[in-house]
Amino acid sequence: MNINLGTPYEAAIKSIIEKGYAGSQTEVIRQAILAYERMIEEEELSLVHKAVEIEMEDIESGKTKTYSFDDIKKIAKV
Repeated sequence: MNINLGTPYEAAIKSIIEKGYAGSQTEVIRQAILAYERMIEEEELSLVHKAVEIEMEDIESGKTKTYSFDDIKKIAKV
């Protein structure tokens, strides 16, 4: 695969290799993709935690009705 990234990105790749963080352009790109994937996963996890925090605040304030396990079994008629 041949990719033209442009001057600023090629300079960054060259700098990363010169500093010894990677041995080749391909390795730099692979590391960047993995780092980006981790960043996305962390952002998704952060959003889930925030949503849970909001839901817990609603439960604790009484805005959201809660049900016991027995209540759920009765509703489901199990």
